[in-house]
Amino acid sequence: MTEFLVKRFVKDYADTEDEQVRTAYGFLAGLTGICCNVLLFGAKLLLGLLIHSISVTADAFNNLSDVASSLIGFLAVKMAGKPADEEHPFGHGRVEYIAAFAVAFLVIQVGFSLFQTSISKILHPEAMVFQPVSIFILLFSVCLKLWMGFFYRKLGKKINSSVLAAACVDSLGDAASTLAILFSVLVYGIWGFSVDGIAGLLVSLAVMWTGVKIAKDALSPLIGEPISPELYRKITEFVESYEGILGSHDLIVHNYGPLRSMASIHAEVPGDSGVQECHELIEAIEKEALAKLNLLLVIHMDPIEIRDARVAKFRSMVGEVLEQADPRLGFHDFRMVEGKNQINLIFDLVVPREYDRKKREGLKGEVIKRVREKDNRCFLILTVESGFEVEK
Repeated sequence: MTEFLVKRFVKDYADTEDEQVRTAYGFLAGLTGICCNVLLFGAKLLLGLLIHSISVTADAFNNLSDVASSLIGFLAVKMAGKPADEEHPFGHGRVEYIAAFAVAFLVIQVGFSLFQTSISKILHPEAMVFQPVSIFILLFSVCLKLWMGFFYRKLGKKINSSVLAAACVDSLGDAASTLAILFSVLVYGIWGFSVDGIAGLLVSLAVMWTGVKIAKDALSPLIGEPISPELYRKITEFVESYEGILGSHDLIVHNYGPLRSMASIHAEVPGDSGVQECHELIEAIEKEALAKLNLLLVIHMDPIEIRDARVAKFRSMVGEVLEQADPRLGFHDFRMVEGKNQINLIFDLVVPREYDRKKREGLKGEVIKRVREKDNRCFLILTVESGFEVEK
């Protein structure tokens, strides 16, 4: 069904990097959400009034709030597609994250209202009226919400949309909530015992928890997320695939929306290469990154000594020491300044983010000790830092 709707209503649906195509996906998701949630609101409201169930009625208004969420989602995708201007030189892509946070606020507000009403229902219970049709309506609601959740997930992955990812979480949470309500109706129909208030309370907690999760997921890219292993490999492998690049490190990616990112990276080049030659290579890589990865990439050159056998020997020695201390350690910008009685080894030591200040100092002392045990002429000048990618 999802593929049918996409092919029917989204022109050039495969070109998800195009802003107009993303907007069309957003329109499809928003229109589908509005239609489905209006249908569920009407059916559940009538059912709730018919059987005198506070949990069913509250769930109906939860679906009504989802109509607003669907509208917000569509507007967010459309606004995110606006081109850059003088006030926003990196575009408007982060509007989607803000919209997802707005959806979270609506979800939490509905959950809190349901929580208050459910407490009142527990303190002042009212008799329900069992109707067999209620089972069918609630089962239909569960199935429809499950489908909507997977529908949003599929579309969200296609266009990398955080607001559709939020809608997916919300829909799956709604399905779970309606299952709890269905259980309370069945209990009343079979045993005549009302757990409507308790079911409503559980539903309200589930709804609020869903809202908190959506808010957390929406705020994370705004605050600043680490680079995923997949994106880290994709960019570094792209840069290192060019002849003349020996390696790379210190990759930082700034996210300005699903289709807009800016990154900087240090690329290692042979120390004996000409400045003009390296500059031409770096410019070529930056242009290709924009064309092939849609990434505004800024590259810093790090010259590496590759001809001197003694430098290679000491670099290898340091690598062995770090491997023994912790296989996750790395180092770069290695330089050697050799004097008459002392050899200065200068490099940046990369440690996992879990290393606190005390652990870093302990590691630094241990590395210095082990290197000097191998060659007591060595004097280490270290800069300890953490990487920016996600650590496995």
